[in-house]
Amino acid sequence: MSESSERKAPFVKICGLKTPEDVDAAVEAGADAVGFVLAPGSPRTIAAPLAWELAARVPSGVLTVGVFRGQPLEEVRRLAEESGVRGVQLHGDEGIEYYEGLRAPGRTLLRATAEHVARCGEYGEDLLLIDAPDPGSGKPWNWGSADFAAPEGRWLLAGGLGPANVREAVRATGAWGVDVSSGVERERGVKSPELIRGFINAAKS
Repeated sequence: MSESSERKAPFVKICGLKTPEDVDAAVEAGADAVGFVLAPGSPRTIAAPLAWELAARVPSGVLTVGVFRGQPLEEVRRLAEESGVRGVQLHGDEGIEYYEGLRAPGRTLLRATAEHVARCGEYGEDLLLIDAPDPGSGKPWNWGSADFAAPEGRWLLAGGLGPANVREAVRATGAWGVDVSSGVERERGVKSPELIRGFINAAKS
């Protein structure tokens, strides 16, 4: 039996959260993970102290993830510790040395890429995230293409997902999980609790 078929419902990560209301909406609706952007240059970026406060609201059964992109390894390690997140997502061209350097007891490592990857774990990551070429833009990767080849293992589909298409996307790709950010926003960088709940309900139904 494949890892994807072992789950009764997809793993759902809601990313780019900035307020207690957003975090509470995601947790109460059944999110499996929540993400906080700690990389510069995004309308969803928050500082480590705020991420710490938000992560403290999250029960132990829900994974808290810090999202990083193109930052020095020591900066990623420092911000991960300062924010108190239990997962680290690397969303750039970080090499395998990052994953080796960030491995720690109780920490989940996520590798995000828009490239074709054969299987999860090639860099030592615990979860693989297949994103669109322009992350956070809401523009979908062509997951409906006949050329789409799903990776082996635990992988999350991202890019262009929303409450209206997530169910179809999971069915078409067999994704182990899904990740969303802009697809649950009422305007760029501003989440909608209603869309968060709608997305999770659709993904898990």
